[in-house]
Amino acid sequence: MTTGRATGPGAYRRLLAATASANLADGLQVVAVPWLASLLTRDPMQIALVTAAARIPWLLFALPVGAITDRFDRRLLVAWADTARTVLLLGFALLLALTGPAADDTGTPPPHAGRLLVALYALALLVGFAEVVNDNSSQTLLPSIVPRERLETANGRLWAAETVANQFVGPPLAGLLIGVGIALPFLVSAGSFALAAALAFTIAGSFRPPPADGPRLGLRREIGEGFRWLWRHRLLRSLAISLGVLNASSALATAVFVLFGQEVVGLDASAFGLLMTGSAVGAVLGSFVAPWISRRLRPGTALLVSIVVLAVGEGSLGLMSAFWPLWSATLISGVFIMTWNVITVSLRQSLIPDRLLGRVNSVYRFFGWGTIAIGTLLGGLLVAVIEPTVGREWALRLPFLVSGVSQLVLLVWAWPRIGNAPIAQARSAAA
Repeated sequence: MTTGRATGPGAYRRLLAATASANLADGLQVVAVPWLASLLTRDPMQIALVTAAARIPWLLFALPVGAITDRFDRRLLVAWADTARTVLLLGFALLLALTGPAADDTGTPPPHAGRLLVALYALALLVGFAEVVNDNSSQTLLPSIVPRERLETANGRLWAAETVANQFVGPPLAGLLIGVGIALPFLVSAGSFALAAALAFTIAGSFRPPPADGPRLGLRREIGEGFRWLWRHRLLRSLAISLGVLNASSALATAVFVLFGQEVVGLDASAFGLLMTGSAVGAVLGSFVAPWISRRLRPGTALLVSIVVLAVGEGSLGLMSAFWPLWSATLISGVFIMTWNVITVSLRQSLIPDRLLGRVNSVYRFFGWGTIAIGTLLGGLLVAVIEPTVGREWALRLPFLVSGVSQLVLLVWAWPRIGNAPIAQARSAAA
């Protein structure tokens, strides 16, 4: 058991509010960062690099962070990570305000576009490192606050708060703020992260992991222990690989989504932000119905159905050109993204021993989230390579189609590995 464990609604409400505030800041960045990049360059590869920079820390830093969260107070790690993001975004907002607009009235990038683009890469990378610390620590902290039998419900509400802030409120608000000034969404993000840090600092109790049995192994050996535990666990290993493929394939399209929205669909910043709310509405619905879907279909069946829906939804986006069909498709996908998240996060929190929770979670996210950087770079490269052959429009559509086909191929591999029988066996072994 974590020392100083502080269960109860008060601690959970503070964590919930801190999570919502931090995700509002993240949601503003979902639109502000790629939109600023599109004002600085029209090169799909350079825009993809901005998104990849935010995800590279999951490849480089996820494993060490797992060992760190199994050594230090997880609440303080959450709070200090949000503090770091506050400082970074505040500094970047001031830089934007001092250097003037990103582009003139003709849309031509300014002379300082190259320097701003480098600064944007650095911001995305550093904020990404802080995000790795925050997300892994927050998810590891939750089982110390909420009883095990209420984890699915608590995760569902936490995901709902994250989704409303990150996808429903943040993106359209960013679109409106960009219309006032490009620096404004970065400034508001800094304030939102500051509030999240303050809330996390006020959660009562100490949340250090339980002491190790014997002397500490050293950081590298502790990372290896978490890696081996996950790799030997057939169900969680299969879920991590499945998540990695899902995220990498989706990242193919995400890499150039801002260009797709601008050039194929013809959206301005406000409409692009509004488009992002489709998946948010679906995710909020999914956060409430995921436990019901899990009980009705059983968890394994619900996970496999989620892969099918996501594959069809991703592929169909590449064939659409109108706002509302796109919005509706992302809504449906959002329901099943949330269903996948609620089921798999709850499984990890109930199957992994507390003393290993941070390390194993980080290894899981190394596979599941580290692939996003790879998929993002491949998406930008795919557009750049194929554009001379098929033209700009179909080059921007193709990543969605490739993503959908990749996820259907994944279904064949995942079918015998993440079904109801493997889940029942894993739960029985853990009990």
